[in-house]
This record gives sequence, C-alpha cells and structure tokens, in this order.
Amino acid sequence: MNSITMQLQADKLIRMALEEDITSEDVSTNAVMPTNVKGTVDLIAKEDGVIAGMDVYARVFKLLDESMEIEMFCQDGDEVKKGDLMAKVTGDIRVLLSGERVALNYLQRMSGIATYTMSVVKLLEGSGVTLLDTRKTTPNCRVFEKYAVRVGGGCNHRYNLSDGVLLKDNHIGAAGSITKAIQMAKAYAPFVRKIEIETETLEQVAEAVEAGADIIMLDNMTPEVMKQAVALIDGRAQTECSGNITKENIARIREIGVDFVSSGALTHSAPILDISMKNLHAV
Repeated sequence: MNSITMQLQADKLIRMALEEDITSEDVSTNAVMPTNVKGTVDLIAKEDGVIAGMDVYARVFKLLDESMEIEMFCQDGDEVKKGDLMAKVTGDIRVLLSGERVALNYLQRMSGIATYTMSVVKLLEGSGVTLLDTRKTTPNCRVFEKYAVRVGGGCNHRYNLSDGVLLKDNHIGAAGSITKAIQMAKAYAPFVRKIEIETETLEQVAEAVEAGADIIMLDNMTPEVMKQAVALIDGRAQTECSGNITKENIARIREIGVDFVSSGALTHSAPILDISMKNLHAV
C-alpha cells in the first residue's frame, strides 16, 4: 500500500482496531510476560492463495513499537502455497502477542479478497470485460478492501459517494425520470465527472442513451436482454453489467459485449485466506 495512503488513511483505522481489541490492557499477555523479552514468530500460509496486506500486517506491530523487525519472504500479489513461510516478526514478545489478532484479521481478510478476485478475473480473461468492485465493503475497511481487489487483478468502481455520479432507481424516482435525473446531474456535477445511470428495461436504456448518459448500467437483466441493450446503445455510451454477479455465474457475461461487470461479492462474500502466526519463542 502506498506509504502516504498508509499514513493518512490506514494508520488511524489500524489504531482504532487496536483500541477496540485493547481497551485498557492485554490482561493475558501482561500476566505471563510482565517485562520486555525479545522474541520471534513465523507467519505461515495455511492454504494456497494470493497475498494482499503485508504492509498493513507489518504496520500493526510498528504502531505498537517502532523498533519491531519484520522480515518478509513474500509481497502483495504473490501466490503462496500451504505451508509457505511468509514472514518473521522479531521484537518485544508483548507486542507480538497483543498485535497478533488485529494483524492477522487484516491480512486474512485482504488476502481472501485478492484470492477471490483473481479467481473471477481468470474467468473473464480474453473477453475484454473489466471486473469492478462496488461500495459493498465492511465499514471503516474500504481502503483495505478496495486495495485488495486491485492486488487480485480487479479494478475499483467509485471509492465513495464523492467520487462519481451514479444515478440509481431511487435517484431517478426523486428526479421524476431518467432524462430529468441526467439533466440535473449534468447541471450540478463538475464537468470532469462522468454520469452513470442504472437501467432495468430496454425502454430505460433507450431513454438513457438519448439523454446523454456516459455509462449505462444494465441491472439485473437476463443475458438475452443485455445483448439487446448493448446493440441498442451501439457504442454511444459505455456499458456496465451489475446485479448478483458471482464467481459461479459470471461466465455468462463473457460474450455479451459489455465493457464492465461489477460484483459486490468481491468484497462482501470473499472467504478469508487462512494464515497463522506460529513458533513464537524468545531469542
């Protein structure tokens, strides 16, 4: 993760996670380790997968004690096998014990997302379709989860509500029509913002094209209807397929001709990658 992003965005969130886990003290650790004793521990992959979050993992320990030493044997984007030694962390055993769970929570979650994302990206290889994530992220973990999607080979949709214009069904309802919603967005939003609008029928697609939408989302349409929509748009806007897209059904999107496919499953349904810290001992 970019060092500036880490300091400005990630550090405060990591501190909040540590404060959530240690409200006053780590009673278990302080009971068995009352003084500073130098130790080391191994970080080991317990299953095959794609790694994301090594810098975040290391940062947890560095925020607790800047003198902690982390020797890494893999980096973000690497594919690991079960049993691989990923890193060694050396320093105050109290820091190793107190930071273990938070560090692993980030690394396991981020690596799980990267692993799942890469498996979906592979299903789209050669199709020309770009895989996107969504805003369906864990509260206060978006910076980590969207980064993990990129590590896995996917691309980010807008980061948050300030990042772009996406007019969904309720926005259209509030404006009165697709045409009015697009006109109002063009009048309000900065000229550098593209206007994306959600459609559910061919009639809505036709209206969105005529109103000048930059991107037209084809939401919860059957593959047959999506093909008709792409033909109707005929290159006058970019196209995004969305709605309950998962690893199990994404293959049906390959030949439709859409530019993008967005899947909330990348962040909200990906299983963690099992990784553990083992062989802790004094040195």
